[in-house]
Amino acid sequence: MEDVLIIGLGCAGYTAAIYTARYKLKTLIVGQEEGGMGMTAAEVGNWPGDIEVKGPELMERMKAHAMSFDSVTLKVAYVEKIERVTLSSAAAPRYDFARGACPERRRRARKITRDDTAARIEGSSATVFKVTMSGGETAEAKTVIFAMGSSKRHLGIPGEDRLSGRGVTYCATCDAFFYKGKDVAVIGGGDSAVEGAAIAAQVARKVYLVHRRNEFKAEPYWVDRVKAKGNIIMVLERNAVEILGEKKVEALKLDQPFEGSDQIKVDGVFIEVGSNPATDLAKQLGCELDKRGFLSVKADQGTNVKGVFGAGDVTNASNFFAQFATAAGEGAVAANSVFNYLQGN
Repeated sequence: MEDVLIIGLGCAGYTAAIYTARYKLKTLIVGQEEGGMGMTAAEVGNWPGDIEVKGPELMERMKAHAMSFDSVTLKVAYVEKIERVTLSSAAAPRYDFARGACPERRRRARKITRDDTAARIEGSSATVFKVTMSGGETAEAKTVIFAMGSSKRHLGIPGEDRLSGRGVTYCATCDAFFYKGKDVAVIGGGDSAVEGAAIAAQVARKVYLVHRRNEFKAEPYWVDRVKAKGNIIMVLERNAVEILGEKKVEALKLDQPFEGSDQIKVDGVFIEVGSNPATDLAKQLGCELDKRGFLSVKADQGTNVKGVFGAGDVTNASNFFAQFATAAGEGAVAANSVFNYLQGN
């Protein structure tokens, strides 16, 4: 029986694991992709202590930190199902307060008997959480932190799915290398799109940055960089309506002409139009979502379901400011809340 199950192998998940481990909580962290979306960040220039660091390097360091604790177990697996299981009071899991890492909390914990706390938290029965992973393996935990992040959003235009993997990709920073000396289009106006265009411009012959508005919502640092690149062509106030090509991408069709034509001849299309929160597992437990589909959390990162917390891009916390720093902060808060919950506070 784990004290806490963390689902998600990204910045929020790794940070939460570091904190739960320091609280001496038996921790299982599981996810399908190590590093999560952090692996797609070519350059991270706002992580405190590093003037510039590559996303994959930062994720590897976070993982190594989390795994330096004996109380942390990591599994790379797809979580298919999560459910609540009720145990009798005789089998109810109880947290051993003496393991807490903080001296102040240890002193306070000694004032609370294990039986009293079990009665306060559990009553006559206890609810734990059971997950089923790919391959049929299962695990149980007293608490859960959802840190699944998000997945890339699709445009839903003709040719997108058919040509996916044949010139259509959702990560310019990951795949730009394959288009050395070629012409590509990057679609979007946020940080990932503008950063992706700047990275692609280092290897591509031309980069068409297609955005439906006249101004970008990306960080000014990246906007200035793309404007300084001589091989980035701004295609503003236009929408991509179709991706053309037979066996591979050949052109991008627009809703109105650009430089006399509604088609731009390109070899690759990078779609960077945001992401959707990965909330399927949270919905299985009945967790509330906000109107945008993000996991609703309170100031302590708790959800409406007792014993369930959230952190990172999957939540509506930090004013939707999806950054490494905010994800790490939410992971730390969630871990602290798990510790307090297990104490009965």
